[in-house]
Amino acid sequence: MKKPQEGTYIAGRNPVREALERGEGNIEKVWLQKGLGGGAVHALRRLASAQGVPVQFVPQERLARLVSGVNHQGVVALAGRVTYLEVEEMLHRIAADPDEVRARKPVLLVLDQIEDPYNLGALLRSAVAAGVAGVIVPARNMAPVNAAAIKTSAGTALRIPIARVPKLVDVMEQLKERGYWVAGAAGDGETSVWEMDWDRAVALVIGNEERGLSPRMADACDFRVAIPMRGPAESLNASVAAGILLFAAARVRSNTGDAGSP
Repeated sequence: MKKPQEGTYIAGRNPVREALERGEGNIEKVWLQKGLGGGAVHALRRLASAQGVPVQFVPQERLARLVSGVNHQGVVALAGRVTYLEVEEMLHRIAADPDEVRARKPVLLVLDQIEDPYNLGALLRSAVAAGVAGVIVPARNMAPVNAAAIKTSAGTALRIPIARVPKLVDVMEQLKERGYWVAGAAGDGETSVWEMDWDRAVALVIGNEERGLSPRMADACDFRVAIPMRGPAESLNASVAAGILLFAAARVRSNTGDAGSP
């Protein structure tokens, strides 16, 4: 039996196009569905050829096997394996010391056991759009950055630094020592998103889709931030809640001219 290729599959026309346009050399191969035509497909072939990336036309069934359950739109690419950073390395790249943290006021996104790759992709897309400097995830009970996550993120999942750690709660004190304030999203939080002081270095923690923040993570937070509900809905999807909170922080930075990212 042929050994499966190692790496990360990217599915969909826009995610593959963006990955090729970045020209970072990590796209190893592109598969296109046989019989697929149109300007978008021809543009993908030209981009791949310009970078020396091999292109192969295959039956739709082959693409479905490569990215099972993902709407590939007739286009799949193989990228090099996603590289997770050591958290210390990522934090140093963002801001080398507490003084720089206070000056730059970066925003970090900490994901506490997000299990659905589609939610992960949506979270990473919002993080990139809001100017988040880096993402921290646990090594266990966490969705992988796979084809589904990359497709949902519209390819942006490969643009943001991600650090993976054995235990998230152990990193919270490290963040505080560096000058970050840790804010956890919680429906019963004591601080409203509109009252929260976002004009500082913040690590925003988003909990599991069903269970929310784990008790230990909730205890480790400096603030628990709530989004007031005016309608009868009891809660928001994790990625929707994160988007609201991240753009509340981004709004402050756009007003002060501080993007908060390297």
